[in-house]
Amino acid sequence: MDRLTFFFIVEPPKYQLMACYLAASIREAFGTQVAMIGYCPAHRMAEVDPDVVTTLGRMGCDVRPMETEGVFDPPYPHGNKMLAALQPRDGEYGCFLDSDILFLRPNDTANLIHEGRVSLTPAASMGWAGQDVWTLIYDTVGLPMPDERIRLMNQNKGKDRMPYFSSGLFVFPEQHRNADGLRFPEVWIQVAATIDAEPTIPAKRPYLDQMTLPLAIRKAGLDWYILPKEQHYILGGRKRGEPLPQDREIFTVHYRNWEIVKEHGLSRRAKDMLQRHAGVRRLAQLGKQSEAAE
Repeated sequence: MDRLTFFFIVEPPKYQLMACYLAASIREAFGTQVAMIGYCPAHRMAEVDPDVVTTLGRMGCDVRPMETEGVFDPPYPHGNKMLAALQPRDGEYGCFLDSDILFLRPNDTANLIHEGRVSLTPAASMGWAGQDVWTLIYDTVGLPMPDERIRLMNQNKGKDRMPYFSSGLFVFPEQHRNADGLRFPEVWIQVAATIDAEPTIPAKRPYLDQMTLPLAIRKAGLDWYILPKEQHYILGGRKRGEPLPQDREIFTVHYRNWEIVKEHGLSRRAKDMLQRHAGVRRLAQLGKQSEAAE
């Protein structure tokens, strides 16, 4: 059984390309001690570039279909990460990653895995509602409000806030089941459906996944573990234009778009990693390799 499985979305057009660089960075940071799986909405599998499947395959990463149509009404693309988490895996722990992430230096699974907990980082900010909305959210699901308060990623002043986390990187025990026999992702889907059906709760598109995450963790009989910022450093947004900190090691960056990768001088590093682990610097090279082999 694999100790940790990284999984992410492989969807055309842009997520499939980002996924290749992400997979290369995982191999660079963790070697072959971890497993990788890419998920694509089933109705879009035929659109995935065959070169992407080949590239990911060279790095030991399968691309698997998952059913997404009709799960959320109205449709909710952000919910694909919830559905990816829901898929069956044999590993001990699963780590979902947004596709626009790169690991930058050697890492250890022990930095991410914490028994009985979901490891994650605070959200960058919460601008979609005031703090009073949490009373309604918790009441809707029938859970007590947590006593803990946290500081959001980009919060430099003011009072600490209700627990609210990024869903761009989270690690959870795959085989844990709560008192009702449900895995964490199963609970998350149920909580999301309950919140989605409550018309008085605002901003459910696109924030449904993040607003329900802390509730799902507790309802699943788990707790949260807040990772150091260095394990999920968010670029862009308010921080766009700021260089990476030089006073500490940044293990992982969440870059949002490739222009930000270029701005930080990380494009060459990403291509170097792809070269080392898949044998190409860009996907167009695969076609040329195939032609040369004929």
